[in-house]
Amino acid sequence: MRIRIVDAFADRPFTGNPAGVLLLEESGFPEDAWLQNVAMEVNHAETAFAHPLPEGSEADWALRWFTPVTEVAMCGHATLATAHVLHSTGAHEGLVRFATLSGVLVATPREDGSITLDFPTAPLTPVTAPDGVAEALGAEPLAVLDTGPNIGDLLLELPDEKTVLGLRPDLKSLGAYSQRGIIATARAEDPTRGYDFVSRCFFPNVGIDEDPVTGSAHTALAPFWSERLGRAELTGLQASRRSGRVRTELRGDRTLLTGRAVTAIEGELIA
Repeated sequence: MRIRIVDAFADRPFTGNPAGVLLLEESGFPEDAWLQNVAMEVNHAETAFAHPLPEGSEADWALRWFTPVTEVAMCGHATLATAHVLHSTGAHEGLVRFATLSGVLVATPREDGSITLDFPTAPLTPVTAPDGVAEALGAEPLAVLDTGPNIGDLLLELPDEKTVLGLRPDLKSLGAYSQRGIIATARAEDPTRGYDFVSRCFFPNVGIDEDPVTGSAHTALAPFWSERLGRAELTGLQASRRSGRVRTELRGDRTLLTGRAVTAIEGELIA
């Protein structure tokens, strides 16, 4: 079968967040052990597996996501990558509905070539900073919020963009403070650069030390910053080494995430 590596939340190759994408036959998903082995071999933050559903189903395609070490309940960039492959190969036209562990997620192509994902907004709950989290992250947070079980992160607001960019966390220690990891964020120093807030995401518990661009994290970042900045539509910069931008629009219990994707590698899986 064909396997593709797609750079998501990117407008050119070798930027954004790479994801493996495999379109499977209508018979359904192979055994979980095989899916996990393929994801381990691809060795990107996530590998997406999708197969078409019968006509009349609640969705068009079934979709699952695996990191190199485990299956995850939600992934934005690999969903964007899968929608990109469906559209660019002609396997599906127009709006596509994915049946996932997080319910039905919709991807809509836009006239400018980008794709908008419709995801559930993360429920944010302010919490007391756990003892030791500041030392593990390397910065003292201004606010700490739990993002709920679907995402499983702690969101930490830091004093400024410079602090976020300069983080050198103790990843071994950081994994003790949440189910998946830590989202570190701050207001943009200069919004005229085209983004309103900056973030970095560390997910050692699922085998990802630092994720390049995390769509699911923006379902928490969008409500957090929309409340503080007073606007429903924002742009976030995830400042990893590869970096990428996510346009967000808060619509109550749903968050729209918009970005582009580029296929970087296409080959044949023979295992």
